[in-house]
Amino acid sequence: MRQRRRWVTALVLTFALALVAGCSGSWAHTTPGVYTVYVGEPQNALIPGNTNETNGGNVIDALFAPLVTFDDETLDPTYDGVAESVTSDDRITWTVKLKPGWTFHDGSPVTAESYVKAWNWNALASNSYVNAFFFANIVGYTDLQSMVDGKPRATEMSGLQVVDEQTFTVTLKAPFAVFPITLGARAFSPLPEVFYDDPAAFGRKPIGNGPFTAETEWTRGRGMTLARFDDYQGGVAKAPGMGFRVYTEQSTGYTDVLAGSLDIMVGLPEDARGSAPATFEDRYLTRASSSITSLGFPLYDPRYADVRVRRAISMAINRELLADIIFDGSVTPAHGFATPVVDGFRPDPCGQWCSFDPETANKLLDEAGFDRSKPIDLWFNAGSGHDQWMLAVGNMLRRNLGVDFQLRGHLQFAQLLPLQDEKGMTGPFRAAWSMVYPSIQYYLNPRFGSAAQPPNGSNTSFYSSADFDAAIVKADGAESIPAANTGYQAAEDVLVTDLPQAPIFIGVVQAVHTTRVTNVKITPFGGIDYAGVELLEDR
Repeated sequence: MRQRRRWVTALVLTFALALVAGCSGSWAHTTPGVYTVYVGEPQNALIPGNTNETNGGNVIDALFAPLVTFDDETLDPTYDGVAESVTSDDRITWTVKLKPGWTFHDGSPVTAESYVKAWNWNALASNSYVNAFFFANIVGYTDLQSMVDGKPRATEMSGLQVVDEQTFTVTLKAPFAVFPITLGARAFSPLPEVFYDDPAAFGRKPIGNGPFTAETEWTRGRGMTLARFDDYQGGVAKAPGMGFRVYTEQSTGYTDVLAGSLDIMVGLPEDARGSAPATFEDRYLTRASSSITSLGFPLYDPRYADVRVRRAISMAINRELLADIIFDGSVTPAHGFATPVVDGFRPDPCGQWCSFDPETANKLLDEAGFDRSKPIDLWFNAGSGHDQWMLAVGNMLRRNLGVDFQLRGHLQFAQLLPLQDEKGMTGPFRAAWSMVYPSIQYYLNPRFGSAAQPPNGSNTSFYSSADFDAAIVKADGAESIPAANTGYQAAEDVLVTDLPQAPIFIGVVQAVHTTRVTNVKITPFGGIDYAGVELLEDR
């Protein structure tokens, strides 16, 4: 467990302990005016700055509105969120102007101070928030991360300045052309003053500025009910309310959608992916996904420290066969670290290291002196449809490398993530990544930057490369986004050489819903446009 203050540790334990099987969400079936959505248990309490996984992120998206939004098709910034504009003359000092009239669910105004104070809190080393890394390029961040006598050297970043109620400035350490796009991330959400009175209570029942307000506290193993926020400035939700219902097994959730007792489910169990289109017809939805799934290597384990071992494992996996046989062609083999939804994507930067070549793989394994008598542990979270493909990967390693394997798929997602952060992986682990803002940069620096290692970020392979970090800095400083993307490709080339993760497949988003709801749409980020869902009938 990463080092946290006692109240943070308590929150993690509350949300990450062993969960009850299935879902105890029958309470929602008689709730009038509420549509229900499938979700897994969040890793942490529901605080934007400490949420970087899909389950908690889905809930945050309903409760909080971002500064910057994006066009559904082009992914260009649209500024339909709280920000009126984000401008700079030098790409170093940025001025953020807010739209007037936005309020939190408790009626207090959303101001420049709401952002500046929240960002400072998120960046404090003493809080150990998983999204602290997002603020690393702001002047003064290092002081908040430097501990002196058990306390941060400073509590406010000097690069953040409130100009007036609707305006604040952000001074970065270096030019960053992509900065306005990054502000679509949940980490940059505002916090009301009441948060600082009791962060633990807030994490159970957040007060946000989004389309829905928390009507109940989050209950572990069950979820929460939300009500429409009628004063929402981003377009009032069409349904009176919604509910997130916690499941530990996809199959149980899918059965409930079939029975009409759960309204919306994103992500289908393995045995339903082929039949769902015919079963649900126009209530089956699909969209190109921003998600990429890889095998992460624990670089802190001497067994996987040699790049030849990592390359051998990658080359022993037949990605095309995996996509065709296990996923019925619904996923695309991955040969790089980004996905086609972002500019700067290349179809095959990985080249030979992501190609199926057992002969070369065995030579590399022999050169590295790898002990083939010891099984390879394969880690993944339980109940989310990963058993078959991870079993297939294990069988490929056994057949093509002569190394046995053990599946470690007994932990729920909320239990597995802290173990990854604690360097607790004893072998390759499922590492999935979906964008929260549309840039190739998001697929690179937040996953592999040296400063993004836990507890401050998502670099759970604990990869560190001066060459990669330097390439990112150079790309950040480009004069335009197209030029920056070229630079990010150079950073991706460093990853290809070092292979801290082996890209496996690019996903597709599949969703189903009942006849009780309509206007259900998948967003470019793989979630649901909750505010747009219409309720056709009550239970």
